Amino acid sequence: MIITTTNSLDGYAVTEYLGIVSGETIIGANVFKDFFASITDIVGGRSGAYERVLREAKATAMTEMELQAKTFGAQAIIGIDLDYETIRDGMLMVTVAGTAVRIQKL
Repeated sequence: MIITTTNSLDGYAVTEYLGIVSGETIIGANVFKDFFASITDIVGGRSGAYERVLREAKATAMTEMELQAKTFGAQAIIGIDLDYETIRDGMLMVTVAGTAVRIQKL
């Protein structure tokens, strides 16, 4: 499946808009405590462990969105927007949303 932040795809025409699809992931406060307890991998102000968990959360949200698009019969998701948001008690929410579409090669 093609997934892009753009509203069009080079070499393809959108033949049908199927609706908005999304995926969400919440990382709990305990995850953050674990990171800060093992902060030994920080180099140059960056934490590799923290970055890995953020990448995993993003991947989970993207996978959720893609699975939802497949249930719509989509071939691509365009115009995606990825957001990171802190919520109460030190939790982090990762959300992604886009438009599921059917496409045809030009």
